[in-house]
Amino acid sequence: MRIRTTITMKSPQASQIAEKVAFSLAPDNLSGMGTEVAEGLATISFSTEKVTTLIATMDDLLMNARIAEEVLEKVDK
Repeated sequence: MRIRTTITMKSPQASQIAEKVAFSLAPDNLSGMGTEVAEGLATISFSTEKVTTLIATMDDLLMNARIAEEVLEKVDK
């Protein structure tokens, strides 16, 4: 059984932040992962066979997205 999930990022401060964060995370995408960016939304989709892998992957993605967003906010100041 495959478990599929999608994470959508939207930045209320600046639509480009979500796009930049998604593009900064994309190089780490594994096979079966995809990143789409459109109109200030960034969507990362992936699937896995194990719930534990899903949780670990989501945790890594969200932590890295938070760090990327913080860096972008400091650079823009």
